[in-house]
Amino acid sequence: MVGMAEVHVTRDPTDVLMALGLGSCIGVCLYDAERKIAGMVHVVLPDSGAMGDTTHPGKYADTGVPALIAEMRRAGAKAANLAAAIAGGAQLFSFAGSGPRLDIGGRNAEAVLAALRREGLAPVARDVGGTCGRTVQFYAADGRINVKSIGRGQAELAVLGAPSRALELQAA
Repeated sequence: MVGMAEVHVTRDPTDVLMALGLGSCIGVCLYDAERKIAGMVHVVLPDSGAMGDTTHPGKYADTGVPALIAEMRRAGAKAANLAAAIAGGAQLFSFAGSGPRLDIGGRNAEAVLAALRREGLAPVARDVGGTCGRTVQFYAADGRINVKSIGRGQAELAVLGAPSRALELQAA
């Protein structure tokens, strides 16, 4: 399990990294297919600056993505081999008169994409937005990522490290 604000990296091909019930949170998955190293961070908020929290780098997009990459490198991954996919970022609650400021899911998705760009990465697949939560399963053996959500069931989002076939699911 990859809980809120956690960063997990594994070289064990029998491991399945899983983030349950991603609402506005984002699961960021990175994979080095050559070395079979998988990692996931469960991002909760877009920006660490407002909170000044340095004890939980996985909590924020701007610190969580670099923390995940650093853990991947410590495990032996090469930056040039990394492939990324993201899921989550729903807007589960909406109130009359609420603007984009309250769309934490959308802000999380934008912040994660910006953090990945700063690291020279672009997701090969993403399933973000909409109004329903998701559960992400990331298989370390082959880089396969499945996303399960209410109303859509379970679907394969990507196989990181496989020949590129960019995919972007439209959230309902």
